[in-house]
Amino acid sequence: MKKIFIMNGMGGSGKDTFVGLLNEFVPTMHISIVDKVKDLARQIGWEGTKTEKDRKFLFDMKEIIDNYNDANYNDVAQKVRDFKDGKFGDVQILCIDIRENGQIERAKKDFGAESVLIYREGVKNITTNRADANVFNVKYDHKINNSGSIDELRAKAKEFVESLR
Repeated sequence: MKKIFIMNGMGGSGKDTFVGLLNEFVPTMHISIVDKVKDLARQIGWEGTKTEKDRKFLFDMKEIIDNYNDANYNDVAQKVRDFKDGKFGDVQILCIDIRENGQIERAKKDFGAESVLIYREGVKNITTNRADANVFNVKYDHKINNSGSIDELRAKAKEFVESLR
């Protein structure tokens, strides 16, 4: 079944929760295009918080790295190759958090991925950086409304997995 999905949504919309629920039905791995950025940020004092100031800092840092040598995208591309080569064991779904519109389209093309928007009513739109501010300016292949209970989201995850088979 090996499938790759580009995940997006505002902070607090339930992306991590949805991926965790997918994993209840099929082995799933979750990575982010900002994993390397977060590692570097921790080395210089970032404590893992996700305030708007933190999000802008991580976005700015990612943008500098992207413009310098595309290391963030290349890191994800290597993980995709490893996934496709079976180096992650029985993992059947790879979910990749990517926020920037251009990188979402690039990843869909390069990796044969589909895009998924997770949204939740009442979650505040973040506008302090372009990546978060443009979350809803992408045409997604799948949209998951996470405005209900955890059991409702679990049912949507199960239905999502079943639609892949």
